Amino acid sequence: MRFAVPIFPGSNCDYDCIHAVEDILGEPVAPVWHHDTDLSSFDAVILPGGFSYGDYLRCGAIARFSPVMAAVKEAAAAGKLVIGICNGFQVLCESGLLPGALMRNNHLKFRCDIQPIRIENNQTPFTCAYEDGQVIRIPIAHGEGNYYCDEATLAELKANNQIVFRYAGENPNGSVDDIAGICNKAGNVLGMMPHPERAIFDWMGSDDGKYLFKSMLQYWKENSRAV
Repeated sequence: MRFAVPIFPGSNCDYDCIHAVEDILGEPVAPVWHHDTDLSSFDAVILPGGFSYGDYLRCGAIARFSPVMAAVKEAAAAGKLVIGICNGFQVLCESGLLPGALMRNNHLKFRCDIQPIRIENNQTPFTCAYEDGQVIRIPIAHGEGNYYCDEATLAELKANNQIVFRYAGENPNGSVDDIAGICNKAGNVLGMMPHPERAIFDWMGSDDGKYLFKSMLQYWKENSRAV
């Protein structure tokens, strides 16, 4: 299974994601520059956290116009796995691959700590190695993680079981319905504010994030024609 990690100017979690794939899965993974336009040789795409293009205008608002995002959309349309973590989640929303938007935290402060996160849907390619309803501990680090959508969109997310993660303790940012991560209707595109790549070894404070990467590989092995 081949992973691509697009790098935008201002990305700072790109190599965390690369090392997570290498250390946990032992699968091929490559950084790809934001000017690249062909991701056809990859099976999965990880949009990393950071401050793409300095977060000017709005988080993810400039990154959505990067040449690589056309290739990300093609990958998503082809059913390949796409995950956006933190700033990557913001990019996915700005690019229309996921509904809603990420706003400033309601307390207007940057939050950086480990949060309890509940698995709301373990039937996705990203959560199939977890138990449904399982509470895991994953770090967050964001100033604009306040997920918002209108009532109609929220009702649709619930009806289609697209809410994948919720904050299980306090809501650290004011996110509507305690949402920490959602997927598209097809289930192959996931956006989440918590950082699973920062929770892959016990010495990090939690190794619960490694099962997200294991889930992706498990799903790919079970569904890829190459296997």
